[in-house]
Amino acid sequence: MSRIFEYCDLGKIDYQEAWDLQKSIFDLRTKNEIEDILFLLEHPHTYTLGKVADKNNLVYNKQELEEKEITVFDIDRGGDITYHGPGQIVGYPIIDLKNWKQDTHLYLRNLEEVLVRTCADYGLSTGRKEKYTGVWVEERKICAIGIKVSRWITMHGFAFNVNTDLNLFNGIIPCGINDKEVTSLKKELKREFDLGEVKDNIIKHFKDIFGYDEYRIMNREQLLTHV
Repeated sequence: MSRIFEYCDLGKIDYQEAWDLQKSIFDLRTKNEIEDILFLLEHPHTYTLGKVADKNNLVYNKQELEEKEITVFDIDRGGDITYHGPGQIVGYPIIDLKNWKQDTHLYLRNLEEVLVRTCADYGLSTGRKEKYTGVWVEERKICAIGIKVSRWITMHGFAFNVNTDLNLFNGIIPCGINDKEVTSLKKELKREFDLGEVKDNIIKHFKDIFGYDEYRIMNREQLLTHV
């Protein structure tokens, strides 16, 4: 039987709305009422803290957060603190690993590989770092990854800095790592990128790396009929 996933571009969406949507789709996936799905999207300025995050890694105080219109969420993924915002492609795969491989470590490595290959499409050499998740350009992190897996269904995912304003990382110690920088496709290659084109490349590599035969595009309106 062929393996299929749905792809939905949510555009720009508030973090809370996207999180609620993830939870609804997760519940449907556990009941096998929907196919695997990949969301790609952008968030407004947001900091998220994972289950093991150190609150001290949030540098900005309440006034600074309000002035910069940054919202903060404590969430149920792994990892520490990270930033989401315009120009960053966020990916939330909600997939059943029982239909692929029941291996969380391999799932993380494959997510990284999706972004490694996407960067390679633009001539940027990236890789992994021992002891750290994510995708790196030498000592600079270009993509953060934090996931949740329950009953072998995945949630949360990756945050890929494409045209991201990196100044917003000044308000945190990204991922709790204080001796490493963050970077973006724009910073490394000195130009702006079309996010739609980058998303197309991500989808292509996601399909190939996770062994899907095909995918179907689902628009936001179609998605909402399920929830």
